[in-house]
Amino acid sequence: MWRAYTQAWTCASIIEVRRVLRSRWFKAGVFLASLTPLLALVWRAWRGELGANPIEAVTHSTGLWTLRFLLLTLAVTPARFLFGIPDLILIRRTLGLFAFFYASLHLLTYVWLDQFFDLAAIAKDVIKRPFITAGAVGLAAMAPLALTSTRGWIQRLGGKRWQRLHRLVYVSAIAGVVHYLWLVKSDIRPPALYGVILGILLLYRFARAMRRRLS
Repeated sequence: MWRAYTQAWTCASIIEVRRVLRSRWFKAGVFLASLTPLLALVWRAWRGELGANPIEAVTHSTGLWTLRFLLLTLAVTPARFLFGIPDLILIRRTLGLFAFFYASLHLLTYVWLDQFFDLAAIAKDVIKRPFITAGAVGLAAMAPLALTSTRGWIQRLGGKRWQRLHRLVYVSAIAGVVHYLWLVKSDIRPPALYGVILGILLLYRFARAMRRRLS
């Protein structure tokens, strides 16, 4: 009897979670929560709390949140299957678009505030500084994902081709971790931690793909 009660409670809980995930209020909450890092950065800038090098602080913050949102986007699929909540897929597009949003702010900070739109200097940086090259690769891989994130593009490309294209998110995430790792000069523990998280997420996908093939 206890087992039947537990199963019933679990099913009811999952139904309630799915109802919440489909609500407009939850989607609005995810959107506002995703904007919080930017609002916090603006607040710190307004209060003059960005330190001795505000441009570096903005660049670092937007870059970190780009990587975090990429990892959150990749974590949606494992979470769907591990927790039995397929409706988590509804927030993946929002998380992916915010990853591109913060990556665009990261690029804008570098191009505008750091290099003052000096295209020649930017081109030299991309070629000569490996961490900037890796960052450019990651952003280039994200651009088509953001462009084709709508249902209309899924219909135009077809499901299989759309899925193959959106595997570029792996390229972008790997490039983001490499970009961060090559950027730091002393303490590599923070980028290494992001690398471990990414490795776990990629290993999960590989194991699941192999399991499907064997079955």
